[in-house]
Amino acid sequence: MKKIFNSPSTVIALRYALIALIITLILMVIIPRVLNYGPGSINTPFDIQMSYISYNTQFLIIVFAIVFVIVIFTKILLRDIDKWYRIPEEEKYSDLEKIKKIRKKCFNLPYFFFAFELLVPSTVVFFILSITGGHSAIMIFKIIALVLSFTSLLAVTSFIFSKNLYDEILSKTYVEGFDIGIKISMKQNLLLVVFPSFLSGILLTALIGYSSSVIEKEEMFYNTYNRILVENFDTQKQYTKNEINELVNNVDLYNEKDTIFLLHNDKTVEVLKGDKNVSYFVKEYITQLSDQYGGRVYDGYGVDTQGASIKVNINNENCYLVILYDIISSTALNYLGIVGLFSFCITAIIISIYGNYLSSRLNEIYKSFRNICNNTDKSTLLPIVSNDEIGNLVMAFNDIQKLNTSHIKDIQNKQNMLIERERLASLGQMVGGIAHSLKTPIFSISGGIEGLIDLVDEFDDSIEDPEVNDQDMHEIAKDMKVWLGKMRTQLTYMSEVITAVKGQAVSLSGDDTVKFTIEELFSHISVLMKHELQTALVTLNVENKVSNSVILKGNINNLVQVLNNLISNAIQAYNGQKDKSIDLKARLENNNILISIKDYGPGLPNIVKDKIFKEMITTKGKEGTGLGIFMSYSMIKAKFNGDMKYETSEKGTEFTIYLPLNNTQESY
Repeated sequence: MKKIFNSPSTVIALRYALIALIITLILMVIIPRVLNYGPGSINTPFDIQMSYISYNTQFLIIVFAIVFVIVIFTKILLRDIDKWYRIPEEEKYSDLEKIKKIRKKCFNLPYFFFAFELLVPSTVVFFILSITGGHSAIMIFKIIALVLSFTSLLAVTSFIFSKNLYDEILSKTYVEGFDIGIKISMKQNLLLVVFPSFLSGILLTALIGYSSSVIEKEEMFYNTYNRILVENFDTQKQYTKNEINELVNNVDLYNEKDTIFLLHNDKTVEVLKGDKNVSYFVKEYITQLSDQYGGRVYDGYGVDTQGASIKVNINNENCYLVILYDIISSTALNYLGIVGLFSFCITAIIISIYGNYLSSRLNEIYKSFRNICNNTDKSTLLPIVSNDEIGNLVMAFNDIQKLNTSHIKDIQNKQNMLIERERLASLGQMVGGIAHSLKTPIFSISGGIEGLIDLVDEFDDSIEDPEVNDQDMHEIAKDMKVWLGKMRTQLTYMSEVITAVKGQAVSLSGDDTVKFTIEELFSHISVLMKHELQTALVTLNVENKVSNSVILKGNINNLVQVLNNLISNAIQAYNGQKDKSIDLKARLENNNILISIKDYGPGLPNIVKDKIFKEMITTKGKEGTGLGIFMSYSMIKAKFNGDMKYETSEKGTEFTIYLPLNNTQESY
């Protein structure tokens, strides 16, 4: 039993077959009643004579054919899903193409079976009725209409009750980007489910109403014509042909199409009044069954032509004198069809209009959610215009929007806090290096001051010394200029260092925007990273192929922080190895400035590769926070509208920053 229900095709086929069986059995019971079959006309020798096989046998054939076809088609179409279910759990998701195929089937098959169940049973019934014989066109039409009403219910019911199993398979096989299949809008879904149900309701209502009208009128017609026959013809009297003709001529019929005829013992028909065709069914029903049912006569299965009969003796021959009449005129039937068709069309239009309304409301919510995902809409709330499930969905969306806005602010605040901590940590390390770097210029300036003091003293002593000539004074002045030049160089270097450090000391969350070139950017980096590079005995090879005519616009300090972080990581990639190098390059490509930092270390470990830009991850253990790369990537995305990519191997790692330029060669 467990094996059976682990096979989706078996479960779905059983559901389809069970629903089809129940509806077919219901049809078998109600068809004779709704279509007013004559008593004794089914499941009797008379039935076999008319249809070759009995009524119940016909239905058994129909049930077997429908269930057989459903089961076979279901097993064939779902065999791939069955195979997938039997695969060990650890191997189920190894073949993405197979999963893609399964998902496509699960999306499409419910609609395929819907169409199949809606159309195939009616086609099977039509085929069987056509080849079994004895059925008029009106009878086949009414049976097909009745079958179609129930197969509509079958299709809708099967669709609803099987969809949960398809949804279960789709849930198990979900892989992002593999959602393929028939796209069905809300309007189409409404038409798909509601329209067949309404069609079924219209057909059943029309047929039941029509049948009730026939039942009501057939009693009236039969009682009237039976009374006429009884009052005008004596079953014990022997008539001549002329007497019968004379009596018949005096009989008033309610409809000119009603017919009076004689059925002789050899089953020949002699029409005495009217022009209605007397069918084989009528003749056999009269001779085999009418006496059992008070002289009632029926013409065909589901044909609304009936009659009243009486036996009369004509020239020593016991004949049946029959009045054949229509219960309901064709005009009434046409009127009923027109009203049904009109209701059908009006309903289709109403469902379509309302479906469009629902689709537009849901699409509005969908687009708003997509805007949230695309970071293009972070605060807009949707108006609530209905007090239903869609209104509840809008309320939920608005709550999500409020939470989203609040969370974004919280995340930004926490991110800024983390970035500020990282910046301060980097700044602390940088200040230590800068302090060491400033010792040399400070000592040089201090030495220059001492030298100048000596020269000033020498100049002061020479003022009243007659042995000092003008040439000696010029030599003293020249030495003073040399010392001042050396001091000016050191002061310029110190000024550059202070400017660079001052920029990095400003909060990275600021939006200070300036115009700068790649050369200025690289100059800041050279100053700030000089000590760390010298300490690690690592050489920074700078190559700038971007002209100074290309002006960038943005917060240069943010970009300096990103590049410093990447260079520091590149230094650490060597794990203390000396005499290594790092390449810092800039070039133009496809209207982007590409800045790359490349080291020749062992490359990134596998644990980092897929997560490096998605979360804070580090390979430095307790010494690292994992914030550097993540912060750098986020900053390039958020503040420069750019991108960052990397390539890594056993021969080294290269990070590349993409900074887009606009048509004016200014950005950000």
